[in-house]
Amino acid sequence: MMDDYTLPFWIYLSVLTVFVSGVMKKILASHLSTAPTLVAWLGATVLVERLCAFSLPAVLLLALLGLACCLYSAARTISPPTTLPTHGKAVFITGCDSGFGNAAAKRLDALGFEVFATVLDLTGDGARELQRTCSPRLTLLQVDITQPQQVQQALLDTKAKLGLRGLWGLVNNAGVCVNFGDAELSLMSNFRGCMEVNFFGTVSVTKSFLPLLRQAKGRLVTISSPAGDQPFPCLAAYGASKAALNLFINTLRHELEPWGVGVSIILPSSYKTGQSSNHSYWEQQHKQLLQTLSPGLLEEYGEDYVTETKELFQSHTQQANPDLSPVVDTIVQALLSPQPQAHYFAGPGVGLMYFIHSYCPFSVSNRFLQKLFVKKKLMPRALRKQSSFDLNLSLHNNNNNNNNDEEKLKKQPDVETS
Repeated sequence: MMDDYTLPFWIYLSVLTVFVSGVMKKILASHLSTAPTLVAWLGATVLVERLCAFSLPAVLLLALLGLACCLYSAARTISPPTTLPTHGKAVFITGCDSGFGNAAAKRLDALGFEVFATVLDLTGDGARELQRTCSPRLTLLQVDITQPQQVQQALLDTKAKLGLRGLWGLVNNAGVCVNFGDAELSLMSNFRGCMEVNFFGTVSVTKSFLPLLRQAKGRLVTISSPAGDQPFPCLAAYGASKAALNLFINTLRHELEPWGVGVSIILPSSYKTGQSSNHSYWEQQHKQLLQTLSPGLLEEYGEDYVTETKELFQSHTQQANPDLSPVVDTIVQALLSPQPQAHYFAGPGVGLMYFIHSYCPFSVSNRFLQKLFVKKKLMPRALRKQSSFDLNLSLHNNNNNNNNDEEKLKKQPDVETS
């Protein structure tokens, strides 16, 4: 018989869930850009489920979580967030012609950093804008990160300006997404192009500048992509290059910890950068793909299928966020926080996306990705033909069955009834 002073377990569990959701909301809201309440409840559900698996009494679980919450709040109160000074610190940023790199170079210059910004074209609009708007502390360097000679020359130029000082920050921003479409339809040159810039080029820059970073016990900040951790449809080449990059940077985090170098990866949501909003760029990519596909593949997938993919990408990029400040703010945070995080989610929805990917069943996370990114309506032409054939065959079989039934009824003898 239940003791009068003992509440049923489900009451404890309800109280525990409400309590955990409040704690999770406070903690996760500082890391997730959208839907903190939803994520808090999801997190509470997962956490309660895992704690209950240990068969601990609900009261003990509640006490432990309460103690953890108090310790967390006390730590936040005792040591409020602070930022390091920028005076005398130098930062090297790749890919500053446009996008995140261009915006970050301007922001870091305004904060007082000595900025070394690489561009592909010293006479381009992005380079001229940086020269016009930034202080004399900013140095522009023409660097294609896929060219080792240019990377080494940039290292020599940077060393000459730094003198005996080390480099506080290296921001690996340069990247490219040169493909769209199913992996089978993507050109091998697209796979190689993504790997050359996003992986090999970034590795080359990082290895070259690591001695300067170790000397200053500085920060390595890399702009990556959720596509490197999650299988976004139609982004196989880009995602594979970012996956390789993520593993490389995460390995460096362990190896550079004894040297006092902080290593962070920034994972942005969808933003308008580079060629993403350039209509002629997408048309050119589409035309090149149609011209290089084998007749067999084009017949099986269909030109309308390829065209729909191009149009979906264009629509997606048109809806992307033009305000780059969340990513720039995160770069500044990773460079100046006394204790930088290993991963930063920059922009709305990224934290929720990773939570669903990590804790929800595969069927849920898979459907979430399909609905979130490229919402295709057309099937490949061969599958449409097969589907149409199967439908016709099914109708034909049904008709035959109906006819056979009618024949059987006709052949049955009449039965007299009295």
